[in-house]
Amino acid sequence: MLKVGLVSISDRASSGVYEDKGIPALRDWLAAALASPFVVVARLIPDEQPQIEAALKALVDEEGCQLVLTTGGTGPAARDVTPEATLAVADREMPGFGEQMRQISLRFVPTAILSRQVGVIRKQALILNLPGQPKAIKETLEGLRDADGQVEVPGIFAAVPYCIDLLDGPYIETHEAVVKAFRPKSAQKKPD
Repeated sequence: MLKVGLVSISDRASSGVYEDKGIPALRDWLAAALASPFVVVARLIPDEQPQIEAALKALVDEEGCQLVLTTGGTGPAARDVTPEATLAVADREMPGFGEQMRQISLRFVPTAILSRQVGVIRKQALILNLPGQPKAIKETLEGLRDADGQVEVPGIFAAVPYCIDLLDGPYIETHEAVVKAFRPKSAQKKPD
């Protein structure tokens, strides 16, 4: 079964100044998108690089998460250190994820070029930095559709199940109305 770590990084939400919207948005999206069973392990932490690094390591090394999604802390402000923390715990970088998230977000706001999201692999897990706003989280995961509902720009989650396959993780199936997982024909399981 897929185990997903969700990390919301926010000084104000972690101190109770306002309600965290990142973890609920991610949890809701996963519930709508995944046809395969999954469990979630969530963390709400401040914008502190040592705490972010510790949370990412714990989710992968101790909790056994095969996928970790972070939200928040990817801008240019001095306190935005999520990418640095993510890269510090990485074995390998997966630059295509960040490139695609910025491409999608640029369709909506010119400030998408200020985002520094990264994707990395730690051991057998994929770690992805997502935007902080629920609307942007959904857009980057699902992609963009035209007026007829056809995918115009693929979301990053279309590549996640196959990436998890390549890391020897569980076989993940999605609800195609939300996001269609892409796999080469040779990697697709035959229906029972």
